Amino acid sequence: MSPKILPVILLLFSNVFMTFAWYGHLKFGDRPLPMVILVSWLIALAEYCFAVPANRIGHAVYSAAELKTMQEVITLTVFAVFSVFYLDERLTLNHLVGFGFIGLGAFFVFKGPLN
Repeated sequence: MSPKILPVILLLFSNVFMTFAWYGHLKFGDRPLPMVILVSWLIALAEYCFAVPANRIGHAVYSAAELKTMQEVITLTVFAVFSVFYLDERLTLNHLVGFGFIGLGAFFVFKGPLN
């Protein structure tokens, strides 16, 4: 698979695991905090198994800044879907505008030098 595409796919999987590790427990507020931390940590371990190779492979074709920007955009996309469908929360216009500004920042990171 292309070294330009593989990091994107790996970061997508990584962020699904990360989102569940960080926010999935919010549906289980009655569970003891130490148990939630342990389960979240185990989920995060799986996340690292995707994130580290994504960055290692991706750094052959992307700068570190581009990889980080890509990760943030993927994170917001995964989080938006997760919060609506898993947490049953609404995305407001304020959220969408804020995410849009982050997307605009990503555009400038990938655009190249401004003259």
